[in-house]
Amino acid sequence: MDTRWLTSEQLATWVRLAAVLELLPATLDSQLRRDAELTHFDYYVLAMLSEAPEHTLRMTALAERTTATLARLSHVVQRLEGRGLLERFPCPEDRRATNARLTEAGWQKVQDSAPGHVAIVREKVIDALSPEQVTQLGEITGAILRRLDPDGDRAAIYQRYSPPGDS
Repeated sequence: MDTRWLTSEQLATWVRLAAVLELLPATLDSQLRRDAELTHFDYYVLAMLSEAPEHTLRMTALAERTTATLARLSHVVQRLEGRGLLERFPCPEDRRATNARLTEAGWQKVQDSAPGHVAIVREKVIDALSPEQVTQLGEITGAILRRLDPDGDRAAIYQRYSPPGDS
């Protein structure tokens, strides 16, 4: 096997990206745990429901939007349901499926948590970059996502907020 080793610059870039991938989730979790008693994934589940019509999604659709396995999602949903932040019920269109819906308390939790979450995202990522770098980061992550998802099967997840015609 002929290994194409990374150059010094490529290795430095990779190590920095790996550090971001490790440090950023812990930073997001820390802020949300402190301010909202949620993990970042808990918040993400609630946020995805908050954007859905009637704050309701089938569990399979919620798993897709959060890029989670059904097993992981079910565990988190059970915990959030126990806290009164969402509820599960049989899907009226397909009794074999289960829906998840934000409760009023869940909607309030998202509204209360969003400002702190946006502030930490701004502080740690967006405001660390120039406007040109934000554009470049969008292009860079888009290029990586095209490699990770070559058929675009999950494009609806990561292109939700893209301007029309932008991929």
